[in-house]
Amino acid sequence: MKRLSALALAATLAAIPSSLFAWGNTGHRMLGEIAVRALPTEVPAFLRTPQAAADVGELSREPDRSKGSGKLHDQDRDAAHFIDLDVDGRLLGGPPMLPLAATRADFEIQLRAAGLDQWKVGYLPYAILDRYQQLVTDFAYWRVLAYAEREPRWRAHRKWFTADRIRREALVLKSIGELGHFVGDGSQPLHVTSHFNGWGDGPNPNGYSTARLHGPFEGELVMETVKPAAVAAKVTPLRVCNCPIEQRVSEYLTTTGNQVIPFYEMEKAGGMAKGDPRGTAMATERLAAGASEFRDVIVEAWRASANAKIGWRPIAVQDVLASKVDPYPALRGVD
Repeated sequence: MKRLSALALAATLAAIPSSLFAWGNTGHRMLGEIAVRALPTEVPAFLRTPQAAADVGELSREPDRSKGSGKLHDQDRDAAHFIDLDVDGRLLGGPPMLPLAATRADFEIQLRAAGLDQWKVGYLPYAILDRYQQLVTDFAYWRVLAYAEREPRWRAHRKWFTADRIRREALVLKSIGELGHFVGDGSQPLHVTSHFNGWGDGPNPNGYSTARLHGPFEGELVMETVKPAAVAAKVTPLRVCNCPIEQRVSEYLTTTGNQVIPFYEMEKAGGMAKGDPRGTAMATERLAAGASEFRDVIVEAWRASANAKIGWRPIAVQDVLASKVDPYPALRGVD
């Protein structure tokens, strides 16, 4: 459930089960843990541990657990969890989502020209892109710090480098958890459609259900019937796009949007009934798609970080890794 008036927001948040807002605790935890356990050996070793997988599983739930923090907080952030596409790929009857506007400001200008805004339509693509870009930066800092603390010529500041690397590792896990939440939302068909909780008002020539299906699918069904081993078994091999991240995110959400009609067809055929395996199979497949994409995007961010710049004044990661630049002034800050 997504669209709320500002006046009703606080009361509605208190009354509605949290499972209506995302995959639910079980789904997000499962997706995060499975993705991290599938990471390749090229990423830092601190991410390839059982503890890191458990931490990301819990941190992946955080964007939902922060709901109810306050009217301003919630009204701004709730729309990060969805993008409302019609079956033809248009944004609530307005412009098409693709090509994706370069920034949220550009997106808002595009929507307002059609009498819409991003709080009605949602801005899930930008939530994913924002967290991806933060992760690239966090990884870039980690690369520099991990190298600097091993470089003999910079041993005068080794203690500071080590302490800051440890701090950065905590930030990496936080950024990964938040990224995983929004990537996970993007694998759920009802988070990328205007028909987000039953078919709703308007033409319904195929007679799809108008019942409130959102929570039962991503919450109770997952908690009661989806097994982590079944999701993990469907995680696909690593796929690096070698394309702009905006293109990857757009393609991912479009692919999920193609599952909206199959979801309603499945439900119409009885697949959500107790004991019917079809609802479980769809939830399992979508969680695996989310875990696969999440794992892949983490790797994309790690690789991109090698060519980033960090600190003030900015220095290139590659210059530090070549021992050309002592990073301490830029990291500690020269104001």
